[in-house]
Amino acid sequence: MKQYSFFSYASNEALHLSADERVIVQDYMNKIAHELEHPIDRFSKPLIISNIEVLLNYCMRFYERQFVTREVLNNDVLIRFEQLLDEYWDSGTARLQGLPTVKYFAEKVCLSPNYFGDLVKSETGKSPHELIQSKIAEIAKSALLDPKMNTKQVADMLGFQYPQHFLRFFKKKVGCTPKEYRTQNNLTVCS
Repeated sequence: MKQYSFFSYASNEALHLSADERVIVQDYMNKIAHELEHPIDRFSKPLIISNIEVLLNYCMRFYERQFVTREVLNNDVLIRFEQLLDEYWDSGTARLQGLPTVKYFAEKVCLSPNYFGDLVKSETGKSPHELIQSKIAEIAKSALLDPKMNTKQVADMLGFQYPQHFLRFFKKKVGCTPKEYRTQNNLTVCS
């Protein structure tokens, strides 16, 4: 059931169906209801299960289609997400609240985390979490080029609770430590 992430959407994010799609969904709902009302025999359970499976497959088709047909709305959400990412660090929110979560940004654009994640993944090919981490790495690299900031200050500015978490994150994302990154860019830090 995990593949049907739309089950955890908010009611305002319900599956958007065309008139023809509504007929298809209603047809399978009627078939399932008929089987449930019919006296039970050895075919009842397999028929109910197979009708539910077909219904869910149609829902997945219609679900993926809605990301294509609602492209303008999706682009607005992506633009807002990018703005919110910039604002999170520019405003100093990271220093006060720590590293941001997908839930934080989903709430800011008035979507459930699952719908927001599916929308972002559908439009960009990356999850919101991946985009957040890319933004953190981008800001970290830029901040590390400032010789007035030491690694602890950069970690604090980004919202890391502990500098060693920042070191591990940076090494994993960039492929070298902050110190090595600075050396590669011929920087020495003034403490």
